[in-house]
Amino acid sequence: MSELDWSDLRYALAVGLTGSLAGAARQLGVNHTTVLRRLDALEDRLGARLFERARTGYLPTEAGALLLEQARRMADQAEEIERRVSGRDRELTGPLRVTTAFVVMEHLLPQPLAEFARTYPGIEVEVVENAFLADLSRRHADESSGWARREADVAIRLSQQVAEHLVGRQLGMSQCRVYARRGAPGLPQTVQPLAALLKDAPWVAFERDSQARVYDGWMRKHLAPSAVRVRVDIFNAAAAMLHTGIGVALLPTFMEPRHPELVAVSEPIDELQVPVWMLTHPDLRQTTRVRSFMQLVGDRIAAQLASAGTPR
Repeated sequence: MSELDWSDLRYALAVGLTGSLAGAARQLGVNHTTVLRRLDALEDRLGARLFERARTGYLPTEAGALLLEQARRMADQAEEIERRVSGRDRELTGPLRVTTAFVVMEHLLPQPLAEFARTYPGIEVEVVENAFLADLSRRHADESSGWARREADVAIRLSQQVAEHLVGRQLGMSQCRVYARRGAPGLPQTVQPLAALLKDAPWVAFERDSQARVYDGWMRKHLAPSAVRVRVDIFNAAAAMLHTGIGVALLPTFMEPRHPELVAVSEPIDELQVPVWMLTHPDLRQTTRVRSFMQLVGDRIAAQLASAGTPR
């Protein structure tokens, strides 16, 4: 039997994880015929059927379950080796992948990121915006490189809690106030008691079923459904609706500089203070480009948070 090709094992592992050719193809960034061809080649090489083709999807056979168990271990070991080697990188060159929330990218990260790019022109920073914390230990498929890229090297997150296995620093606290469009008829224009705003003002609220964020729970607890004019999913969308004058909404105070047309109509709400974290995997914290990014960009974001919401 010829030697096993690790890249073929990746295809089998993707089929096992997703249960289908189509799911594996999406995960690996290829078409499903490529997955089928590589899977068939692996089965021929091993002389064993790895999956039963059922209506519900691809189910591993006994041989397939054994192979998947070993392939998962190999993938974990490969990722650990890569992290440990990367963690000893002393060069201020190469790629750096950062994951963060949309609101952080728009309001806190641009200037620090531009300063970092000018200071370290050899480092190519790629920012991925999403609402969840990417896995800082896992890699995802990238066919152009033949294997994969890490989901992220650094994460910048607004979160009450972070995974214990990650390391980094708390940059400061994000505060929230209620805002309205400046000069909008029928909307408050000065700071009001929060109880009055909840009772009398029309609101731009978040999705009815959203539960992940502290803001979602706060609104379900304090805001009557009859007070809601519009529901949106993220702060940037809430700010866009505020500009129409349709109602009031919660926003982080660090959004104020980009929205001079809006006016704060409440004091900061203590219940809605959320830490802002900059995190990485322990194996990567000594990587020169990761350490440099976390120092420079972290310091600049911390300064912005410290000044957010101060009277202008």
